Amino acid sequence: MKLTAEEIQNNWTDLEETIKSYISEPRRSQLLDFYSQYAERIMMMPASYKKEYHNAFPGGYVDHILRVVDCALGLNDVWVKMGVDTSTYTKEELVFAALNHDLGKMGDEEHESYIPQTDQWRKDKLGEDYTFNTKLAFASVPDRGLYLLQQHDIKYSFNEMITIQTHDGLYDDGNKKYLMAWSPEQRPRTALPFIVHQADLMASRIEFEREWLPKFKENTPKNSKLDSTFEKKVPIKTKALGSVKSESLKNMLNSL
Repeated sequence: MKLTAEEIQNNWTDLEETIKSYISEPRRSQLLDFYSQYAERIMMMPASYKKEYHNAFPGGYVDHILRVVDCALGLNDVWVKMGVDTSTYTKEELVFAALNHDLGKMGDEEHESYIPQTDQWRKDKLGEDYTFNTKLAFASVPDRGLYLLQQHDIKYSFNEMITIQTHDGLYDDGNKKYLMAWSPEQRPRTALPFIVHQADLMASRIEFEREWLPKFKENTPKNSKLDSTFEKKVPIKTKALGSVKSESLKNMLNSL
């Protein structure tokens, strides 16, 4: 999957418009300044380092973020229809969390998180077009994203913090303390983490289908009939008769 220069630029414009449309001041200006400061890097970032994952190509990150925001807004409508308590979160919190859930993938001020893979074998055999930057101190994606926001004085609510922290759902064992609590008092007081997790899951699945399903179809034989070699196989009855030694029994079976 590849995006054209025009598509990458249009996605960036859509990202800025999303901030302007859903985020209130002063965070609107703060986010716009932040994204403008790192525009060249974020605009060209992949969403992952490996082809088998999602959007591992230039511009893939912003493409993914916009899709998660769209999915979150659409899923929110479903939750509202089903009776979710909307008094426990705001639409701004929903969009802010979706918008910044993977922000930690950008790295820090000095170092990018994903850099081009230079090992041709790993590119060819493992599908790794990118690799992790070893100059960057380790931190989980949610932790680094939250750190970047606070480092630039961009405040976030408790709801937004928990939602960004747990956006990978139970794919991350570290989220069990929030999402697998048996005591009602320990469970999230809002559906926001579940909505954004579902949005991220949906967006990633759509990106997988867009990238891989056409390739699967290309590898599927055009003739959907049974393999021609099967048609040439000896009929089951003939094969069975061949194993019968008694001539009288063979004649009796052959007459059936």
